[in-house]
Amino acid sequence: MTEPKRLLILTADAGFGHRSAANAIAAALQETHGSECTIEIVNALDDARTPALLRDSQSDYDRLVREMPALYEVGYQASDASAPSTLVESALTVLLFEVMLDLVHRIQPDVIVTTYPLYQAPLGAVFSITRRYIPLLTVITDLATVHRLWFSSVPHLCLVPTEIVRDLALEYGLAPGRVEITGLPVQPALAREDDRSALRAELGWSLRPDLKTVLAVGSKRVGGMGEMLRALNHSGLPLHLAVVAGGDNDVFQRLQAEQWHVPARICNFVGNMPTLMRAADCILCKAGGLIVTESLACGLPLLLIDVIPGQETGNANYVVDGGAGELAATPLDALEIVCHWLDQDGALLAKRASNARCLGRPRAAYEVAERVWSAAERGPVVRGRGILGRSKLIALLRQHGVRQLGMSRFTPRLGKHTDASRNAA
Repeated sequence: MTEPKRLLILTADAGFGHRSAANAIAAALQETHGSECTIEIVNALDDARTPALLRDSQSDYDRLVREMPALYEVGYQASDASAPSTLVESALTVLLFEVMLDLVHRIQPDVIVTTYPLYQAPLGAVFSITRRYIPLLTVITDLATVHRLWFSSVPHLCLVPTEIVRDLALEYGLAPGRVEITGLPVQPALAREDDRSALRAELGWSLRPDLKTVLAVGSKRVGGMGEMLRALNHSGLPLHLAVVAGGDNDVFQRLQAEQWHVPARICNFVGNMPTLMRAADCILCKAGGLIVTESLACGLPLLLIDVIPGQETGNANYVVDGGAGELAATPLDALEIVCHWLDQDGALLAKRASNARCLGRPRAAYEVAERVWSAAERGPVVRGRGILGRSKLIALLRQHGVRQLGMSRFTPRLGKHTDASRNAA
């Protein structure tokens, strides 16, 4: 009997998008190859040996983007250049090398997928020092504005969501054959084509047929959602509001206390977001890569109410330029946009929905899964001596106190393809 392939998916919890993409890929792999593999999703930043600087960056991300967006933008732009990125990669190699080495040793994966950019350089160091090169696929989780750190030379494939990001990858020096457009992975459930009326009945929404459902999705990172919803509540428009506060307890409590003049359902957390998205007529949200991609996959027009400077600017531009939504800076903007969408029997809303469907890639998770599976079938390659830069890398790690380099640490499981110099290792 053939031994199951071992698939390792690396992610992080700085925002929701990285983890969600990882989960979507795992779900697609489980559906298509579940009996032939084991899948492990790991957030390496949560390892106790990861320096607090990196471990805490996940929670600091929330605070920075909400309380100090200008400072976040300055840091993002300052590090998004060639020299700073090179320094950051060297630092990451030192800080995360032992964590990455232990993961590879423990799991011995046939393929590694990463939905977070900080792991690529340390994995490259592990591959070089152990001389065991595991297929590595990077899945980029922003639609347009992408930090230079994503475009590492280490991965065998860089899977990008859009043509815009593919062009960036080539501009930063990646070979065309190593960059493929797959879309950004979303939950496979979003690829289903269900009747909207049936979904609403399933959700218990007994609505007048003339009402349009606005799905409002918030979180602690989303600013201004309460004010936007109050404007819609007092608009007199034929609306139904389905609100998910996403863990923002202050907003959730204020909205529960609101006197609603339109039908409204207020939740803090939900476990059926794909169903809600497919049942709605449009969505009010921030310009995060995940929520934007999921909305496009469902053909949902987007009313964007918050944009984190830096990576989300490109997401917002992608939606607006593609005619799939609009940006509202104030509650009055939101009210004006929705009025225009509903005018003339919802003609503009229908146009925005059509454009969203054109931009969406609901089967992206399956496209990524097939590339991951193909790489897993090839498996790791062991290379012999003469690896460029290996001696300097060993010196760098030892200089910074890394002693366990794993050069003879384990006997690897090998794929079908190995270098001719394999025995020299």
